[in-house]
Amino acid sequence: MTDTVTTPGARRSRRADAGGDGGRRRRAGRGRRLRRTIGLVLLVLLLAAGGTAWWLYSSLDANIKAVDLNQAIGDDRPQKLPTTGRNLLVLGSDSRAGSNSGLAGGNPGGARSDTALMIHIPEGRSSAVAVSIPRDTLVTRPECLESDGSTLPSRQRVMFNSVYSLAGPACVVKTVEKMSGVRMDHYLEIDFAGFKDLVDAIGGVTVEVDEPIRDTSSGLDIGAGSHRLDGTESLAFVRTRHGVGDGSDLGRIGLQQQFLVALLSEVKKQDLLGSPSKTYTIADAATKSLTTDSELASLTALADFARSMKGVDPASMETLMLPVRYDTQDPNRVVAAEPQATELWKAIRNDTAIPESAKKSPAQGG
Repeated sequence: MTDTVTTPGARRSRRADAGGDGGRRRRAGRGRRLRRTIGLVLLVLLLAAGGTAWWLYSSLDANIKAVDLNQAIGDDRPQKLPTTGRNLLVLGSDSRAGSNSGLAGGNPGGARSDTALMIHIPEGRSSAVAVSIPRDTLVTRPECLESDGSTLPSRQRVMFNSVYSLAGPACVVKTVEKMSGVRMDHYLEIDFAGFKDLVDAIGGVTVEVDEPIRDTSSGLDIGAGSHRLDGTESLAFVRTRHGVGDGSDLGRIGLQQQFLVALLSEVKKQDLLGSPSKTYTIADAATKSLTTDSELASLTALADFARSMKGVDPASMETLMLPVRYDTQDPNRVVAAEPQATELWKAIRNDTAIPESAKKSPAQGG
């Protein structure tokens, strides 16, 4: 009788031979379960990522406040441009409620359109003209609907920046359209707190000043030369008036226009695709205090509009001021200067080049 010695390796080999097909099926089953598990994990991650993206998109979208200009103004509006050019009214509001209450200058409570720019983008979208409307300009306010549905009657010789506080943004748009005969295709408004946060989000804005500016009202105190301004300093820069020129609103307009170009250039230089987190921070800061017309009140609409403006170089933007002269009854106020103002609005209505004669403002010695 011969003893047979069975080694562990032989035993494993016989088990494998005896159940070859079953072993392969068991291994295949384990592989399928592993793949299903991995697939489930990936699906969860994709859904989570998609849910996060949707939440981020929705939160930014919900930040934007809207004004339905067509409903508020009705059909009593100028015709749209006969070309593909566009007109945009941009307001900076000086509401000092809530987070704005600590800002230097002015009294808390109420709100006014502290900064007003009518931006004209001619056909071709390769250039732009920004026309500042001095807030101390005396205008005729048309009949407007107030927020409670009541009617605010028309009135002559009111300060332009008082229209916002009395009847809101739609009435400001209607006032500009009545005084110019130019249809506003879109409306954008940003409040002071949002302006400050936006500048901080992009890391500041660089400006060049020829002379020192010291204004105790706005809190701005800078010397001549190049300055990288943070949000608080930028806010003081665009609001200062007593440290520039004759201390009137006309001197401040030059600073506001200079800063607008610098801000747009800074945003254009940002590597938004290279830093998603910074992009979100900038978008969040911008949309939190943004009010637009209802057609622009979504990220998709704003992005489409921004893409259509891609060819506009901020550095080449022409900045003008509505031609004005000092009022004969109140030297602290200005009125539209004629025939310059009429020539300016006519050129914009027809989407043609603005004549040099329309760029001269008697109140500035032009």
